[in-house]
Amino acid sequence: MDTTDLNTEPQPHVMLVEDDLSLAKWIGDYLSAQGYLVTLATRGDEAVHLIKSDNPDLVILDITLPVMNGFDICKEVRNYYDRPILMMTARNEESDEILGLELGADDYVTKPVRPKALLARVNALLRRKNKDYQDELSKTVVRFGRFAIDSNSRTTTLDDLPVAISSNEFDVLWILANKAGETVSREALVKELRGIEYDGFDRSTDILISRLRKKLNDNPSTPYRIKTIWGKGYLFATDAWT
Repeated sequence: MDTTDLNTEPQPHVMLVEDDLSLAKWIGDYLSAQGYLVTLATRGDEAVHLIKSDNPDLVILDITLPVMNGFDICKEVRNYYDRPILMMTARNEESDEILGLELGADDYVTKPVRPKALLARVNALLRRKNKDYQDELSKTVVRFGRFAIDSNSRTTTLDDLPVAISSNEFDVLWILANKAGETVSREALVKELRGIEYDGFDRSTDILISRLRKKLNDNPSTPYRIKTIWGKGYLFATDAWT
C-alpha cells in the first residue's frame, strides 16, 4: 500500500549556479538540510539552458563563471524567467550590486557566504512570491491622484500609463504607498523585504528607491514624491500626484 501523503507540499527547488565545487557542496548540503531541493549548474551556458527548462523556484547565481558571467545570465533569463534571482559576488563592490539589481536580480549576498544570512534571504524571496503572502495584502489598489498601484495584478500606473518596474521595486513601492504620509525606516524596509536585520551597510534599498524615483518622474536632486527624511527613512508623499 502506498503510504505517501498526497497533501505533502513539494520541496521548493533552488538552482545553484556556482563553479566552485567545494562552496557549491556546502551550500547544497545546507539548503537540503533546510528542506530545499537543490540542483547545480557550474557553467554559464549550462545555467541559461537549465533555468529555462527546469523553471526553479529560485536561482542563486554567482557572478564569476566559465563561458558566461552571472550578469549576462541574469540579463538573458529575465526575458522568460520571473522568479527570484539571488546573486553572489566575491567582491564587496557597490558597482556589482547596482549592476545586478539593474539587470533584474532580486537580492544579493557577498562572499564569504554566511549560512544563516543566505537562508534568510532565500526564505524572504520565496515568501514574497508566495500566493498566501500576496493574499495577506489588505488592499488591492491604492490611489493618489494620477498614481495607482495594484497588488493583485502587481502593476503601477501614472497619468493612466503603465510604469515598468521590477518585482522588488514593486514590493518597496507597495510598502511605502500603504504607509503614505508616514516615514518608513530603512531598517523596517530591509526587515520586511529581505527578512534580515539592517546591518548599516546594505545599499540595495537605496538603489531601489533611486530607480523608482526615475521611473515615477521624481526630482533626483530634491525628490518630492518619495522623500528622504534624513536620519529616519523614506516618506511617500500623499499630495505629489495631482
